[in-house]
Amino acid sequence: MSDPVNVNSNQGFKVDRKAYRMSYGGVRNMWVVAMFDLPVETKEMRSCYRKFRDFLLNDGFIMMQFSVYARFCPNRENAEIHSNRIEAKVPADGQVRVITLTELQFQRMKIFSGNSRSEPEEAPNQLSFW
Repeated sequence: MSDPVNVNSNQGFKVDRKAYRMSYGGVRNMWVVAMFDLPVETKEMRSCYRKFRDFLLNDGFIMMQFSVYARFCPNRENAEIHSNRIEAKVPADGQVRVITLTELQFQRMKIFSGNSRSEPEEAPNQLSFW
């Protein structure tokens, strides 16, 4: 996706309205998606799984489906902060993958559930600080 305002030498300034709607003051909104596969064979492993899951929920992530959590971030820097927090909390066993998507990329997601179709989660209307 391009910046909201582009300079085109033939036409002057051109505003990409979709890009403009997906930003606040020119800063692009992002989604951080964490996908993980953690072992749960022993009591200790289950405890690590629960602690990691609770960490994600307490950090503002929402569960999209089992072992896939997403968090809205107002800009790239904030998304990087949350990615780094995840990296610091990864349990010794298992695997965690993190991908950062723009709001537009996230909204292009297709959700299939049996024969029905759904829309992706909406970005929050207002930023919450706590």
